[in-house]
Amino acid sequence: MAIQTDVMVVLEDRPGLMARVGEALGDAGINIQGVCALASRGEGLIHVLVDDGEGEAAGRALASSGLEVHTMRDVWVEQCPDRPGELGRMMRRLAGADLNLDLVYMTTTGRIVIGAENLDRISTLLS
Repeated sequence: MAIQTDVMVVLEDRPGLMARVGEALGDAGINIQGVCALASRGEGLIHVLVDDGEGEAAGRALASSGLEVHTMRDVWVEQCPDRPGELGRMMRRLAGADLNLDLVYMTTTGRIVIGAENLDRISTLLS
């Protein structure tokens, strides 16, 4: 479907920091297309999907809010039909090609976000 930008923020695990992420991006006029957040051992990791071309602006907005942008990277975004087994079928195609994924999450509109070293192979296998 498309290449978009995933911005990963590393932060302390405490109340209000996810709100700061949303506020910083909203104040900058950047729409959050997808998000994945988790916390472990006092640290939080937040992945935010923004449109391709908005990554730098998102990074600046987050940094100006005092948040640490750990990485910005291209990810593959593909529509995932809302039916039982679809995620498994998509992932099996990639696994069958011996493609190792390092990031998978869903968007606000039911698309799947995939991070891997070789996005061209993902494109070939899923398009």
